[in-house]
Order: sequence, then C-alpha cells, then structure tokens
Amino acid sequence: MSLKMENVMVTDVVTVEAEATVREVVELMNKNEIGCLVVVDEEEKPVGIITERDLLKRVLAKRKDPVRTKVKDIMSEPLVTGTPHMDVEAAVRLMFKHKIKKLPVVENSQLVGLVTLTDLVRFQPQIIRIPKKLSSTQLPPKHMKKVIDYYVV
Repeated sequence: MSLKMENVMVTDVVTVEAEATVREVVELMNKNEIGCLVVVDEEEKPVGIITERDLLKRVLAKRKDPVRTKVKDIMSEPLVTGTPHMDVEAAVRLMFKHKIKKLPVVENSQLVGLVTLTDLVRFQPQIIRIPKKLSSTQLPPKHMKKVIDYYVV
C-alpha cells in the first residue's frame, strides 16, 4: 500500500481572497511564518496560489506598490492541485511536471490541505529519489534542482 497525500498534507492552510492587497499577503505570511497562501474565491474554492517567489518577481522586482497591488494581479494560476487519495509518488511527479514546490490538496472543489516538496522529503526522505530519477531523463526546474541536490547525496 502506497503513501497517500492525506497522510502527509498540512490541513490548516492559510488562505487569502483575490481582492486582498500584497501588503495583506505579506502580513499573513509573516504572522503565520509561511511561504505561500492559497487564493480562494467567495465560495472558498481555491483559484490560485501566491508564493514568496511571486512576491519577489512580480512585485519587488517590478517595483509595484504593495498597498495597491491586488493578489489577483500577481497570483499563479491556473492552480495545479492534488487530491487526498493521490499517491505521494504521483504528487511528486505532478509537481515536477509543472515545476512547482507547493501542491494544494482539493476534494469536491474545496481546499483540504497543502503539501510542499520539502515536507515530503522531511516525511519520507526516500521520496526525493523520484525527482532525482526524473531529472536524469529531463532537465529539472532550477528551484527543484537545488532541493534535489541538497537532499540527495
């Protein structure tokens, strides 16, 4: 029996609405000591994600005003998601394919969790062999290469 996402996901995911400002995002990230927020619509359905990298590339590097810039203008979308019953190995492959390190977990259109590549490696160190194996046949994303190289001896 393989390990499922529901066994490794974090369930207390912090979310933000698309109309929120970047300043509010930064405050939430700092308050909760996290590196991403899942963006939800009025019905609490996940529609995007905003990461520290998004803030650096789409706000700071472009000198946008964090008080006036809305989440909807800089969030990553469409949102790539997994399901609670998805095999962890399938999730890692999905993350590798889409060049992402954070995978929201959705069931019946509702956010139920979040898994990061770092969380997976901490939980089950041998899981890093999957992207390492994939990287031997295709070029890994730069940010994933750092994680792969760090965790695989």
